Amino acid sequence: MKIALMDSGIGLLAAAAAMRRLRPDAGLVLSSDPGSMPWGPRTPDDVVERALTVARAAAAHRPDALIVACNTASVHALPALRAALEPGLPVIGTVPAIKPAAAGGRPIAIWATPATTGSPYQRDLIRTFAASVDVTEVPCPGLADAVEHGDEAGIDAAVAAAALRTPSEVRTVVLGCTHYELVGERIRAALRQPGLADVTLHGSAEAVAAQTLRRLGDIPAPAATAEPGDLTVLLSGHPSALPDPALTYAEGRLLAAVTQAH
Repeated sequence: MKIALMDSGIGLLAAAAAMRRLRPDAGLVLSSDPGSMPWGPRTPDDVVERALTVARAAAAHRPDALIVACNTASVHALPALRAALEPGLPVIGTVPAIKPAAAGGRPIAIWATPATTGSPYQRDLIRTFAASVDVTEVPCPGLADAVEHGDEAGIDAAVAAAALRTPSEVRTVVLGCTHYELVGERIRAALRQPGLADVTLHGSAEAVAAQTLRRLGDIPAPAATAEPGDLTVLLSGHPSALPDPALTYAEGRLLAAVTQAH
């Protein structure tokens, strides 16, 4: 089994690591175009064009499924990607985990890029899945870019600013950008309040990995002695190694360690 993942940059690491944990035997193809990120401020037509280019680079490696591990690409390009690649290649999008976050009935906050915050797409998800709870939309300018480049000071500043915009009583936060999942513990630490329960973060990586396996028919897991799957990294369509910033995150180190062991 071979699974491809696409994103503008290293936000795909969270879903790739989740897939690696679920199915260590699966080959992974990571396709991104970091020179063009962030995609959020770009026009929808530009996002569609770039997403198709990144997806086709991955599809050339003949994967069994393609995960669009990017909220912006899922919002703007998912119909075009499915029209271009399905039914031969199943395409699985990434949706912010608003539905499970709201299920507890308590106030929630949604951390997302400025382009996604307040967008018709996000507002529609809130109306559909969180109409009965208090929702605070929290824009996080600069956070995805800082995560992409491993900019520690930039991450700390962006997380601290977003934490100040999050009501103190909120204990449930949706991470509406795949990049944010790479710094989940730092987000949780910034939101920690004396005397209050720890914050529960809702990302999409585990759910999208599980959904991909369901789309493929829950292929039986191999024996424990099976070799780990290969890792192919494509940057702007060209074979590469994992970029250095990827290795500053646990998910990137997991992928690299399994590959080196293989």
